[in-house]
Amino acid sequence: MTKIAISHMGLCTPLGQDQKQVLTRLIQGDTGAMLHRDNLIPESNTLVGEVSEPLPQIPASLSKFESRNNQLLLSAAKQITGAVMQACKQYGPQRIGIVLGTSTSGIATGEDALAHNAKHNSFPDGYHYSQQELGNSSDFLKALFNISGPCYTVSTACSSSAKVFSSARRLLEADLCDMVIVGGSDSLCKLTLNGFNSLESVSKGHCQPFSANRDGINIGEGAALFTLERGEAEIMLAGIGESSDAHHISAPHPEGRGAVSAIKAALDDAQIPPQKISYINLHGTATRKNDAMESRALTQVFGEQTPPCSSTKPLVGHTLGAAGAIEAAFCYLLLSSLNTEQRLPPQIWDQDSDLDDPSLPLVNKNQTAELHYLMSNSFAFGGSNASLIFCRGKDSK
Repeated sequence: MTKIAISHMGLCTPLGQDQKQVLTRLIQGDTGAMLHRDNLIPESNTLVGEVSEPLPQIPASLSKFESRNNQLLLSAAKQITGAVMQACKQYGPQRIGIVLGTSTSGIATGEDALAHNAKHNSFPDGYHYSQQELGNSSDFLKALFNISGPCYTVSTACSSSAKVFSSARRLLEADLCDMVIVGGSDSLCKLTLNGFNSLESVSKGHCQPFSANRDGINIGEGAALFTLERGEAEIMLAGIGESSDAHHISAPHPEGRGAVSAIKAALDDAQIPPQKISYINLHGTATRKNDAMESRALTQVFGEQTPPCSSTKPLVGHTLGAAGAIEAAFCYLLLSSLNTEQRLPPQIWDQDSDLDDPSLPLVNKNQTAELHYLMSNSFAFGGSNASLIFCRGKDSK
């Protein structure tokens, strides 16, 4: 089996844009990035995960890609630019691929353009509908780095930027690329907030994953990027599992059939038993049906040996199409040499367990573990599921 190294990582999240800062806030369970916005859902003051630090400006030569979504992406891209430029020299720009996940792309730019058109009977200068096409961010990175390898976008709702790892590995194993840039980006916009609100899935306060009192999600924004190459590095992609149970357009299978299939496939791919997993980053959206399903799925696979687990969505919100990549970045940081004490992200909730669902060993503050293999789960609308396993290079098979 081809070993896939995660050679570099860049991120832009509500917790920050610096790896050490993000890790510190992550393991502290810092919820300070969750902010109230009164201009997203009519007559509602909604809690969201917002990137509040200044974002880089899109270069003037790439102005046709102007959007907040691409600014988030650019912040992460700047952190891996040196590695990509070196790879271009070593392999050639035609040997570098891009696979990104998103669900919003530049829709917020389109919303602003429509409001401008309603007021002035014309669209703003520089606006083009291509700014909100799902492939726009991938095309932006391709132009930014001036590379010419395979370039496309995966959009499977909340598993989008988890599934990109599978796509990238196939490109590497087929020897179509020597490096693949993977990740995802999603930005806050009215379309998604009001869409989830119409489904009665937006929390009235701070989301409470796995609580008896949970009432929905907080939506967030952000971006994360990785460079994948054949070989070994400090952090490795150990296993990938995908499934599509297609149980319902917006509800998961109640017993987690698709989730179980994806988790087992990831374990088989990594060639490890369930007991080898040290920590699980839960999908943990705080909706009634997701948490009920996920707790059942994990119990089916891990039983009484379920490892410590937590949902990081109370810290950054549910970043939708970027969630898989951002939560993969969290796993990367936990495995990295920055995490000297091997601390885990605590579960932030009211600690009122739902007695109707199987109990999970949710992480407490200041909890540590001997970290070897970490799992991150992403379960999307339509039953499009992905489970990723990461490990340190020294632990890779």
